[in-house]
Amino acid sequence: MTDAKTQIDETVKQNPVVLFMKGTKSMPQCGFSSRVAGVLNYMDIEFSDINVLADEDIRQGIKDYSDWPTIPQLYVNGEFVGGCDIITEMTLSGELDTLLEQAGITFDKEAADKIREANG
Repeated sequence: MTDAKTQIDETVKQNPVVLFMKGTKSMPQCGFSSRVAGVLNYMDIEFSDINVLADEDIRQGIKDYSDWPTIPQLYVNGEFVGGCDIITEMTLSGELDTLLEQAGITFDKEAADKIREANG
């Protein structure tokens, strides 16, 4: 499991935005992963997607790494942000915009506003 932890740590630290998910950003394989990837894709955020279904050590390892029991898990600049419910809440409240701006991550602000309008 140490190899998985090292691989996770390097991935999280080397990529500005990382989503550990079931499936891929172009083909999510669960509703929660689909929702978070959909938000990131819609907001035109460049992110690395790690398919936890492809590697059982990574699937369990990411839960241990973050001490968070569920997948998907979003990381921005090496910091764990949250899972589906948290990302959804942050998107709707505008907190995700603030976090991305502070992290220097480019995104489509107009798309973020449209998400809020559609769910307001």
